[in-house]
Amino acid sequence: MLGSSRESLGACSTALDARRQAPDFDALAGQLYAVAAVLDDNSQLRSTLADSGQLSTVRQSLIRDVLGGKVSDLTLDVVADAVDRRWSQDIDLVIALERLAAQAAFTVAEGNGTLDATEEEMFRFGRAVDASAELQMALNDPAQTPATKAAIVRDLLSGRATAATQQVLEATVGRLHGQRLDSAIDSLCELAARQRDRVVAEIRVAAPLTDEQSRRLVSALSTVSGRTVRLNVAIDPTVMGGVHVTIGDEVIDGTVASRLEQARRAVLG
Repeated sequence: MLGSSRESLGACSTALDARRQAPDFDALAGQLYAVAAVLDDNSQLRSTLADSGQLSTVRQSLIRDVLGGKVSDLTLDVVADAVDRRWSQDIDLVIALERLAAQAAFTVAEGNGTLDATEEEMFRFGRAVDASAELQMALNDPAQTPATKAAIVRDLLSGRATAATQQVLEATVGRLHGQRLDSAIDSLCELAARQRDRVVAEIRVAAPLTDEQSRRLVSALSTVSGRTVRLNVAIDPTVMGGVHVTIGDEVIDGTVASRLEQARRAVLG
């Protein structure tokens, strides 16, 4: 998202957070995903609702006519708030509603104490996809319907994940909007981390970290980033030793493989 769409999403996200104590909040994520799917499949309706050239009263009236009696008052208010904003492209309205749905799901997970497990499960799911060419083909296949892709995720996670993990991954994998699957999952992990003003650090090491190593790494990275850090650790034998850290756009490569490559270049140079 760029420009006005990014600003609009930020405003909608802030407004959603202020509604977290509202009745029916537990049902909000599912209903927002459903509304986003309807708009994703109906380009004419989506275009009209996202057209800032149309009077706000017209767009507000239309969305309330379409959704009235079909969703909760809370969901209707959240969607109406999004429709009232400016969007650079009409598809950005759909993506924003999906993003708000994930935020709502993570808010509920935080409230019932399953947010940590949700973050860990999404990260592990992403690594499982990375390791399986067959799974990547199935979930990235444009010939597969969103429902089929969601069913694949449902079967993989059945009985082994929190409600939030299953809900957001089914919805996200089903409708990637041209985004890479790994990037989409990384974005979900970052959003979940921000739920408690935390940042996710992707760690690649040759062997599992001890508890003491993890604590020291968290402390050091939290000091550097100025935010509480959560580690997502992946075992990668190519690292050989040391640690490779990615926090957002920042990369800290302290691996043995990297140092050997630097030494090789120095010798050849």
